[in-house]
Amino acid sequence: MSFRLVHPCIEQAPRRCIGTRPRAIVIALSLAGFVPASVAIAAGVLPQGGQYVSGQGSISTSGNNLVVTQPGSTRGVIEWGSFSIGRNNAVTFENGSGATLNRVTGGSLSAILGKLSATGDLYLINPQGVVVGPSGVVSTGGRFMASTLDVCNSAFMNGGALTFSGDSNASVVNLGKISSSGGDVFLIARQAVVNAGSVAAPNGTAEFGVGADVLLQDSSSSKQLFVQTGSQGTIANLGPLQAAQINLQAADGNIYALAGGGTRMRATGTATRDGHVWLVAESGSVMQGGTIAALNADGSGGTVDTQALDLSFGRGARVLASQWNVASPAFTIDAPAARAFRRSLDAGTSVNLTTTGANGATGDLDVASDLNWQGSAALSLAAYHNVSVAPGVTLKNTGAGNLTLRADASGIDNGGSVMNGGTLDWSASTGTISALYDMNGSYSAGTILTNTAWTAAPYSGLLTQATAYKLVDSLDDLQQISTDLAGTYALGKDIDASATAGYPPTFAFTSLGNGATPFTGQFDGMGHAISNLTPTGTVLVTPGAVTGGPDQRASGLFGVIGAAGVVRNVSVNGHVNNEEDYGSYGVLAGFNYGLVTYARASGSASTFSGFAYTSSVGGLVGYNYGTITRSGSSVAVSAEGMLGGLVGINAGTIRQSYATGSVAAQAHTEGGGGLVGVNTGLVSQSYATGQVSFQPNYCGGGGGSTCSGGSAALVQRNDGTIEQSFATGQVIQQIIPTLGPPALGVASANNGTIAGDVFWDTQTTQATRDVYSGTGTSAAQGLTTAQMSTPSSFGPTYDFSATGTWAMPAGATHPVLRWELAQ
Repeated sequence: MSFRLVHPCIEQAPRRCIGTRPRAIVIALSLAGFVPASVAIAAGVLPQGGQYVSGQGSISTSGNNLVVTQPGSTRGVIEWGSFSIGRNNAVTFENGSGATLNRVTGGSLSAILGKLSATGDLYLINPQGVVVGPSGVVSTGGRFMASTLDVCNSAFMNGGALTFSGDSNASVVNLGKISSSGGDVFLIARQAVVNAGSVAAPNGTAEFGVGADVLLQDSSSSKQLFVQTGSQGTIANLGPLQAAQINLQAADGNIYALAGGGTRMRATGTATRDGHVWLVAESGSVMQGGTIAALNADGSGGTVDTQALDLSFGRGARVLASQWNVASPAFTIDAPAARAFRRSLDAGTSVNLTTTGANGATGDLDVASDLNWQGSAALSLAAYHNVSVAPGVTLKNTGAGNLTLRADASGIDNGGSVMNGGTLDWSASTGTISALYDMNGSYSAGTILTNTAWTAAPYSGLLTQATAYKLVDSLDDLQQISTDLAGTYALGKDIDASATAGYPPTFAFTSLGNGATPFTGQFDGMGHAISNLTPTGTVLVTPGAVTGGPDQRASGLFGVIGAAGVVRNVSVNGHVNNEEDYGSYGVLAGFNYGLVTYARASGSASTFSGFAYTSSVGGLVGYNYGTITRSGSSVAVSAEGMLGGLVGINAGTIRQSYATGSVAAQAHTEGGGGLVGVNTGLVSQSYATGQVSFQPNYCGGGGGSTCSGGSAALVQRNDGTIEQSFATGQVIQQIIPTLGPPALGVASANNGTIAGDVFWDTQTTQATRDVYSGTGTSAAQGLTTAQMSTPSSFGPTYDFSATGTWAMPAGATHPVLRWELAQ
């Protein structure tokens, strides 16, 4: 039996046939080291000499058909003298939902020219190689694996993770059709894996690996094949490849992801698997041509990861996805790379290019070719060391695309710099430019053209379209902000501040900014977190410098944020504890006069002393004169004075924010509020869910006050305005009943305005009244938990639309702010 592999037109006019399937077959066999004759010789009628060596089942032959029957969901191992299928023949495995491993012990490769099918999982191991010919069709209900590497029988029979290994120099080649309707497709070899046919695993993964040792483990949501020891092998995908997820791993070898017409790789995603493509050759090369697509099951964009020592792009290379992550030890964006990135960006794919500095490379990232794109896709160029744009080179966006130039991408304080010798043209873009450089590096702005009509996105906290940041990558960097409180900073990574705890601490951290010199710069957490922060001491707020009052203290990550200061996009976990003097204390800041947006706090905040009765203590901020938007706190607050789950005293604006931590008002206090202690400003579109308790251990508190105060689920006292807000936390009033109020749903005292769209949960708060005393107006409404779970209960001012402020997740007992769902 034989078949012709070379189309006549290849011989007569090869240039006219570039990209045709016959040419792909010739390339495939050449890469794998096969010749047509070897495949034809191996193509026997049916597999021969099969017998079970583990498990049990039956093997029967009838004419051109061979049937293997294996009961139920069992596992079995069959050894064969040869395993090939002629063009008009068929082999069927009736193995239910079980798994059958087939090992070839003879000296010939397996040529699948006919039909091979299984109801369950099917493994074919042949150290001499496996070829699915142009007429070959493989279809399974479960997994299909073809491998030249072996695995021991006991490991297979036990199930679970499997390690395949061997020294075979043979290859696995597909020229036909391989599909798994309900499982995965794995092609594994030491020498080469080539697909010049089609592979489909719409509900699973399609994974090719070349190496001396390959680990295969089960995963319902991610890749399953991992090359543990490289073999300098080759993976070539020349035909269509479709699966929920795709993974090509060559470790120190070569990957050719090439395409003729149409999309050659398509990850389609499922309910449990995001659409994801991995091309990984950490110490090898990846050559990419044509289109690679990754989509999630709902049609939204997926992810493509490309990682290689050497990376090159062929004609028509592009990625269709939400995100394309590219990693290489060092990289220069030349003309072919710029074209590949431009095609992808124009198609709506954001590109994240990172240099890793591995293998002794400098880790520099150089832009040597113009790169212009339209639309909203973002380009991030992050270098292990330096980022540079060559003289005469232009990066340009016309749309809403963002550009990030990041030095010292690993956050190791290596002096990485950003140097722009060309032009960054955002004059027709509504996107932003961010340049991030090491605290000890440098920044050369070059020519930057911005859009005179640009405006910052709502709640973003951005002040300019183009911003250069010094990177904060360590506790030392964080404390160094104190030397330039007007600078612009960004967290380069998460920072563990555990060294600030203890008595004495290993690292004594002083809050940033005080009354005389507050923080007036910009601090962008970039979504990173500072954890386990314990400020060692308080900073002084001198008379008249900030509050106009007597000497006070302040403590938090920031002591005082000035009127020009901006803090955004950061999470802070910390423990603020003062037992010395009165003042303002919060995990993020003691005083805020500026803008805080997208900030979160967790941990604890407390004050106890004979001087603390006028202190203001909040989970996020102690005393707010400025603006807090889209921020939240889960801090446990336990203190004297005026205290709230988010803010102790609010004289500014709080909007679209929340508090979920407990609030315990103790000793010298009039009580606490779930969100705010005392409000003299504006609280809008905000909520509190934490337990609030009033626990004075004696009466006759600060200033001679008695225990006539009390806590409330939302605020302790309101002298300002509260609108479109609610509370659900339990209120515990542990006082002498005749001297104080019952549990209160909104405020203990109200001399301001509480609008009719302010609500409290009468069941969870255990409060039957909104306020206890005061001369102001309160139109607040009590709702049952069932009513709190229904959007229509909140009236027309609460917008629950897809773009509205509020959302009601499935099973929720109260609304949440829609921005929270995106965090």
